[in-house]
Amino acid sequence: MKKAAYNIMPKTEEILRIMGEQIKLARLRRDLTSELVAERAGISRSSLWKVESGNPAVAMGIYAAVLHALNDMDKDLLLIAKDDELGRHLQDMDLMTRKRASRRKA
Repeated sequence: MKKAAYNIMPKTEEILRIMGEQIKLARLRRDLTSELVAERAGISRSSLWKVESGNPAVAMGIYAAVLHALNDMDKDLLLIAKDDELGRHLQDMDLMTRKRASRRKA
């Protein structure tokens, strides 16, 4: 079976590795076994190990399920891109040049 290729930047790989490590530490601080967390998340232990190692092939939904299994930590996902300073700055620049609002689509 051929492995999927991912075009992940090294910095992003490091972020995933750190995130996986933090998830593992959160599980250990709660004194939860990998079997229990995997069962609560509805995934296999090997999938949990992939999450805890920061494997980029793991789906975002599995990360969310694991975080939820760690006592509702999935709400922290709402913090992703919450304060998008660059995006807001670019949006503000674009708003200043427009003379009128965009046409509504019927």
